[in-house]
Parts: sequence; C-alpha cells; structure tokens
Amino acid sequence: MDNVTPTLDLRQKYNKFIFDSFHVDHNADGLHVEYVYKLGEYTFKPTVDIPITDIRNEWLNNDFIDYLFFNFGIINAINYYKLSCAPNFVILAGTLTNEQRTFFQKLFYHGLGELMYVNKFDIPLADFISVSAVAPEKVPEFKIGENFHGNLIPVGGGKDSVVTLEALQPMHEGNLCLQFNRNIYPENRAALDCIKLAGYGLDKTVNFNLSFDPLLFDLNKQGFYNGHVPFSSCLAFASIIMAYLNNKKYIVLSNEASANEGNVAGSDVNHQYSKSFEFESDFQNYVNKFITTKIYYFSLLRCMNEYAIVQRFISHPMYLNVFRSCNVGTKENKWCGACAKCLYVYIMLYPFVSAEDLNKIFGYDLLENANLLPLFIGLVNPDAVKPFECVGTKEEIKYSLNLALAKFDNKDDLPYLLKYYNTYFYRADEHFNVEHFFNPEHHIPPKYLKLLYP
Repeated sequence: MDNVTPTLDLRQKYNKFIFDSFHVDHNADGLHVEYVYKLGEYTFKPTVDIPITDIRNEWLNNDFIDYLFFNFGIINAINYYKLSCAPNFVILAGTLTNEQRTFFQKLFYHGLGELMYVNKFDIPLADFISVSAVAPEKVPEFKIGENFHGNLIPVGGGKDSVVTLEALQPMHEGNLCLQFNRNIYPENRAALDCIKLAGYGLDKTVNFNLSFDPLLFDLNKQGFYNGHVPFSSCLAFASIIMAYLNNKKYIVLSNEASANEGNVAGSDVNHQYSKSFEFESDFQNYVNKFITTKIYYFSLLRCMNEYAIVQRFISHPMYLNVFRSCNVGTKENKWCGACAKCLYVYIMLYPFVSAEDLNKIFGYDLLENANLLPLFIGLVNPDAVKPFECVGTKEEIKYSLNLALAKFDNKDDLPYLLKYYNTYFYRADEHFNVEHFFNPEHHIPPKYLKLLYP
C-alpha cells in the first residue's frame, strides 16, 4: 500500500485491533509460544522462546503456563496496537473480567501517553480504547505448588540494577538474574557483564526471548504510528512467567522514586509510567487478584531518588566500565554520546568521577558538546518538556550540576554546558530536598528494606 500519514484518520481506518489467538508448545526443548494479532488486512505472529535450561520448576501446571502467556499476550500486543491506536481492542484469545479490562485500558492509555503527546492526540481515557472480551464465569484458579523462594532480579545493565544486585548479595544463593532478549541481541553485553561482576554465572541467569514480527517495522516505515511503548510493563508480565518457571517468590525491580515525575508540566504524560509507583501498585494488585498470591513484585529502590542510587553505584567502581544505560547505543554496547540519557548519566556522575575517567567511559566530553544544549535545557528548565528518556528529576539534576560547579575554582574554566547553567540557571540561594531524601511510598518488604538501611 502507499505510505500513510499518521493522523487520527489511522484510528478511523484501522479501528479494530484483534488479539486473535495464541498457542503454547510445551516440548522437551522448552516452551515456544506463537501469538496472532490482526489489524485490518495485516496479521502479526510474534513468538516467545524459553529453553528448557531456563526452567527450574520441577512441577509445572501447563494450564497455568498457558494462562500466564495469555496475559503476557495482551500487553505484548501494545507493540502492534500502537500502529493505529485503534479505539477497539478485541480479545478473542481468552476471557477477562470487567476489572481486568479496566486495568489494561488504563495501562494502554497511560503507557502510550508519550506517543499521544508527540502525535498531538487529545483523547480522554474513556474514548481512547475500549477493551472487549468474553467475561469468565469465575476467575481461573490453578494448583501451582508451594515451593516459591528467593529472588528473580531483572537486569538491564544500567546503574540501577547494579545497585539492586549488590544490595541483594546477602541473599546471593537464592537469587536468579533475568535478562530480556539476550539471544536475540547478543551484542548487548552490559547486562551479562554486570551479572558476571556480581558473581553470577549462566547457571544463575535466565533469559526471556521475544521476537517481533518483521511486518511491524515495515508498517513503521510506511507511516503508521511509531513511538514509545511501556516496555517495563511487558517486562513485568514476562517476569511473572519466569518467576513461576523457576520457583521464585520475589521479583525485585530497580525502579526509583524519580520515575514518578512526568515529562510535561500540568499533565500526566510520563515516559516512565510503567516504572512508576502507580503502575507497580496496580500491577501487584492485578497479580494478587487474577494470577497468584505466591509471587510478589516490588521495586527495591522505590524509597530512593536517583541521587542516592548514584551514591551507592559509585561505591562499586568495578562496574563503571561495563554498565550501559543508553538506549540508542544498546545494540553496539556503547554510549552514543548524543542523547538525553547519556547526558543525564554523565551529569549525575560528574561530581563524583573524574572528568578524565568519565571521558574514557563515555568516549566523549559531553559537557563540552554545544549540540546537546536543547537536551540540557530540557533536563534543567522547569518550564521545558523533560526529555522522553528514563532520567531523574530536574531538582536532582540541578543539584548535581551545583556540585559540579563547586569542583571549579576558576569559573572561566567551566565546560560549555556547565558555563551555560552557571549563567542562566544557577541560584546560590536555591534549596534542594535531595541529600536526605526518603520516599515512604513503596512496597518493599521489611527484610529487604533492612538490606538498604541496616
């Protein structure tokens, strides 16, 4: 077909997205799952593969596994649903209660908030998406055993998951690390490098392999909607699957309090919605009511801000040369040096790591890069849209910049962006609630909180 223009006409032309079916192949090699989604004349068939070596539960309920993959299939559909943001999402592959449908309606709406903002959608929740599915006679119940213990730790290769890995060292024996798509993107070494440095081998690491239908990328090129999706919510449902397959009781995330701050003042648009406390609470409630009470999902770092996480991270300097947080450079295991995430992490580390070492880590002196000024302003100006990346609050970024300024006796020697900050944003009388921050809104079990604050 001819290239299409991404306007609201796409919602009208492709007004129904269908989660048609899925099939889980339980075999001696592991699990292979195929999904079928439909949008107008297009059909998508993404897959999930989990090798038998990544399954440690000796007693599995295949019906429960199918139910878990059905739930994952709903949130995984968002990768394809976003092509038109159809007002009707029809689920034929299984049943949902009204409360479940409401949960996914809210998740799709807020999870795609950035995409709607970028494409200038102005649609209220009630009108954005209607989730329809046959209601079950009752919520399914499954016998899934009792032997759940230890921690499943999703590791992405950034500083946050490093802090969690180190904090959970006293529980080392019962820990299992989770990677996402290691087999599909083997060049993304940061996560595995961090896992190895924390003392875990492949025998203590499992992998969730999700493939995307190539048609998705073809339609992106044709002009269908493309943009941010709530990846962390996909990871949440995937982690429930992997926790069950490996008898793990706790899924320990590394999302901090700073993830609650939105990107656009006066709105609820938040690039990190699926890392927020709101989503964490909604998801754990969903798991308790509709999946199982035997697996508990929480973020260990929710009580902290990004500043506190950086303090803990730099106390483990062996990770400095292997960690990566840049989404652009992920597939090449590098920092791209041109995105807001690179600039943000550079700023947060700058007061505590020498400029020489930072430039070796990143490959660039980012504070001397004038081309980064628009991103820099977005990070510090309270009236500007915060860059759509997983970055901390503007308050803690400014606080780190103030500490960076203090490193220079001669302000004529300031690098370009720091000089700009000193000229236009620095206020000597500004007070910050950063150093002694503690967020009381969290779901951290007491024994885990004691690991952070003995």
